[in-house]
Amino acid sequence: MKNNMGLNPVISMLGRRLRLAVIGGGPASFIGAMHRQAARLDDRYELVTGILSADAIRAKKAALEIGLASDRVYANVQEMLNSESLRKDGADVVAIMTPNDSHYEYAVAALEHGFDVICDKPMTNTLQEAEALHKKVQESGLIFCLTHNYTGYPMVRQARAMVEDGQIGTIRLIQVEYVQGGKADETKSIPTDAIPWRYDSIRGGPSLVMGDIGTHAHNLIRFISGLEVAEVAAEVGNIVPGRLIHDFAGALLRFENGARGSFWVTQAAAGVENCLRIRVSGTKGSLEWMQEIPQVLTYKPIHGPSENRTPNGPGTLPFAARSSRIVAGHPEGFHEGFANIYSDAAEAISARKSGKKVNLLALHFPNSWDGLMGVRFVNSVIESSKANGKWTKC
Repeated sequence: MKNNMGLNPVISMLGRRLRLAVIGGGPASFIGAMHRQAARLDDRYELVTGILSADAIRAKKAALEIGLASDRVYANVQEMLNSESLRKDGADVVAIMTPNDSHYEYAVAALEHGFDVICDKPMTNTLQEAEALHKKVQESGLIFCLTHNYTGYPMVRQARAMVEDGQIGTIRLIQVEYVQGGKADETKSIPTDAIPWRYDSIRGGPSLVMGDIGTHAHNLIRFISGLEVAEVAAEVGNIVPGRLIHDFAGALLRFENGARGSFWVTQAAAGVENCLRIRVSGTKGSLEWMQEIPQVLTYKPIHGPSENRTPNGPGTLPFAARSSRIVAGHPEGFHEGFANIYSDAAEAISARKSGKKVNLLALHFPNSWDGLMGVRFVNSVIESSKANGKWTKC
């Protein structure tokens, strides 16, 4: 397959791949496998160590099963960070894919040991932790990357580039929805004897639907438009009667430039698989993108026929082109988008470590500020909903 990213910039800058340590994401974990595959897709990382389970015995077994060397298998996270920070061939980067309540603890520990960090979303469960972690990242001078993987799709990057290029004019309206059906079956109850961490408000966060997919939808708005949400009027709760977790959230949005928007997310839409879609409308036209058909970005100019933009097709801008590994007419998706986030972070980390210049197009991955804004948005949605939809500042 074609890769538009060119020669491996990490090896060009460092003379080797980045050495990666992972925390969480055992063999049975979907997201753990996704992180490891994304790290390897563009050959910019070498997985050297990891703690794949909170249980020491399971962690050691899992580490050996995925091929880690026996002398790089540790009993716990603290031992791994201490040992790797002292090795001449120690890890450069720590990737975190654990339950949400431990993101802050592990990210701070990694930063304090001098490691750059890649972390699964949401960045933290609480606003206080998000603010503290963002401050820690700023003080450390290290790279922090948050894996909002949809920002890695070539056509999402095309949309951002077209907005920045002024092709749709001043943004007036934004509509975003993220609709899933995985929790629509009302016959499936949550076990009371062993509650999964996502359903636990302490470990999973104050709102399941907002932490799981709401943060993705909010981040996509900000990434494409470049605008911040100023205020929300929201409702969040459960669609399935008797359910104690949030499976729905909806909000009207006011943006910092006066634009208006709508936001709704649910995991209880029967039969729907994974429908993330966004429309951004400006004074010169609109852009529409849908994750289930990720290779197409629809551009609707105010004076002219609708146009479809595709990876490597006519009108592809450099930010989108560098993120595509295929020839025109072929689809790209979840794995590749995730890998783009890892690859961009790798370039930024390598540039920091080598003191060399980085391609500016590699610096658009979500960072600690994006993570803080995501947690702040979740808090504002919940606060507004508790006040019966009162307009609430973000």
